[in-house]
Amino acid sequence: MRVFAAVSPPPEIGMALSERLGPLDIPGKQTPPENRHITLRFVGDLDEVGLDRWMANLDMTPLGGGFRMGLGSLGAFPGPGKATVVWVGIDTGSEPLERLASVVEDSAVSAGLGREERPFRPHLTLSRVRPPRDVRSLTEVSFTDLVWKVDEVVLLESHLGGGPARYERLAGFSLDG
Repeated sequence: MRVFAAVSPPPEIGMALSERLGPLDIPGKQTPPENRHITLRFVGDLDEVGLDRWMANLDMTPLGGGFRMGLGSLGAFPGPGKATVVWVGIDTGSEPLERLASVVEDSAVSAGLGREERPFRPHLTLSRVRPPRDVRSLTEVSFTDLVWKVDEVVLLESHLGGGPARYERLAGFSLDG
């Protein structure tokens, strides 16, 4: 199974973001609002034993307290001049989010899942673009007023094929406070 740890905005933030994105000309295949999340650690293919070890580690690991997080500006990978992924970044709460991602990463490593080689780049994916497009005109758009309290890390399984990815919640881990 393909598994990852994430934090997700609450439905009211997702709806507000969708309303604000509506008039913008964001190219590509849009991510359904219910699928928007911030990946803390993508593991990929994982068997039941590995999943059980990771869940046990997360259950015993102090994840830290809940915190306020807010969206930032639009951006793109690999860059706005040749975008293949359009995303919205994180403004408020980026430091506690990075600490949380580090704790989640350490729990995965302790469970024998190996270390993630890529640096943590917190974002919500909005669309995937093929062929690449220039989206520099969108990078001035900001959503800094969309703020919520992060109080849980979730483990999700992604099911691919036959349309947009579908995410199944496997477990949730509360943040203290």
